[in-house]
Amino acid sequence: MGRVKTRLSQQLGFVRATMFYRQTLAQVIGRLAFDRRWHTSLSVAPTSAVHSTMLPLGPARLAQDRGDIGQRMQSIFDCGAAGPVVVIGTDIPGVQPCDIANAFGALGRHDLVFGPAEDGGFWLVGMRRTPRILKAFDKIRWSSEHTLHDTLVGLDDGVSVAFVRRHSDADEARDLVHLAPILGRRVLSGAADALSRYHIATSTAARSE
Repeated sequence: MGRVKTRLSQQLGFVRATMFYRQTLAQVIGRLAFDRRWHTSLSVAPTSAVHSTMLPLGPARLAQDRGDIGQRMQSIFDCGAAGPVVVIGTDIPGVQPCDIANAFGALGRHDLVFGPAEDGGFWLVGMRRTPRILKAFDKIRWSSEHTLHDTLVGLDDGVSVAFVRRHSDADEARDLVHLAPILGRRVLSGAADALSRYHIATSTAARSE
């Protein structure tokens, strides 16, 4: 609590934001981790959380390196076993096995694959890693509408890129409301209440200014 979904926590509170994250993490792992077409590992921060009993059982757990999100993702591509690697966020309620299969399929013909997010970032990035491991995450404006654009602009000439389908992540209460068809009632009711209070608070602040 307090380490995940920090922006969401500002509107929903730490308890509901953490509830959303744990629920979504469990669903994503349950949906993807036991598919025999790939091997799944859970990259965890902080290091002490590798042995947490709150994480879903099944996939191997690896401690994340230090640094920003780009440095941590790059370390996964640098150190992974031979062959293509796909990295996703665990806060994407709509991700399905077909998305992962399509990403690996695209890496048979391209150097990189991205899953665009509605907010301008990306929920998935995959790398073929042959004939070399690319350095793809320098000078990125993370957590902004520029994230995917900055990543693509920074790639070397000649790097081929593919895309899989767009998904929504959940950084704000309004995102949870939009994800209503695939979220549980406990999280959604809290999100709707929080969003209503947030709109009232911001409207009041705007008038007072």
